[in-house]
Amino acid sequence: MPFTANDQTYYRTAEVCRMTGIGKTTFFRWLKEGTLNEPKYRDRRGWRLFTSDEIDQIRAEVNKVIDTMPNSRI
Repeated sequence: MPFTANDQTYYRTAEVCRMTGIGKTTFFRWLKEGTLNEPKYRDRRGWRLFTSDEIDQIRAEVNKVIDTMPNSRI
């Protein structure tokens, strides 16, 4: 469940995965590979906290289309 502090709404990892349609395994792999940036904030327990802007960036990555054959003619 998102929470608000200092007029900012934050979401935890499980919520972000649900909102963007990716699994936690993929999420953590992308973090490790550098595909996704670590969020700016964490709570006292060290859990990652994401803002709406960061979620929008993750959605953009999830929906990215990659040309696997850039020199081919179709």
